[in-house]
Amino acid sequence: MIYLASQSPRRRELLEQIGIQFEVLALLEAEVDESPWPNEDPVVYVQRVCHAKAQAGWAVLHQRGMPLHPVLAADTTVALDGQIFGKPIDDGDAANILRSLSGSKHQVLTAIAVAVAGRIESRLSVTDITFARLEDERIRHYIATGETYDKAGAYGIQGHAGAFVQRIEGSYSGVVGLPLFETVELLKSCGCPVP
Repeated sequence: MIYLASQSPRRRELLEQIGIQFEVLALLEAEVDESPWPNEDPVVYVQRVCHAKAQAGWAVLHQRGMPLHPVLAADTTVALDGQIFGKPIDDGDAANILRSLSGSKHQVLTAIAVAVAGRIESRLSVTDITFARLEDERIRHYIATGETYDKAGAYGIQGHAGAFVQRIEGSYSGVVGLPLFETVELLKSCGCPVP
């Protein structure tokens, strides 16, 4: 059994898909600051935030007196030319993000980390996504679906935005939010039983 330090329903579905037994470990937003530092490299950013989530999850187990099972954390961000695109704050922000990604090749970076027995092991999944050109009307229509709000880069590949993707090079599940191959390899390296 592991703890998943994430509220993401997509990450829960992906773990269920591969038969991993887990319990969701709720973290308070205040426990991990997800703000990028000035001029922070996207790879450094996503790994730093993920590491902090795993560390916070391990601390929560001790604070609550819970059994010390491994804590799996993940963080996903979208990057284009060194710029980090997190979750949009409103419709205007979502539209601006999607306009930036329109007709371009960007990266989806998902870091995963496992905290166990006082140490943290991690992996990084990098996927290149090429988007079609998106007209403003198409962007408005997509924003109206409500899919943009809790997703880095203002889109979910598993939803309507899957039609925007001309090419994907890397891990589809990593773009959704949890790269399954890397997750299983990481759990195995930490001594966790995996299917």
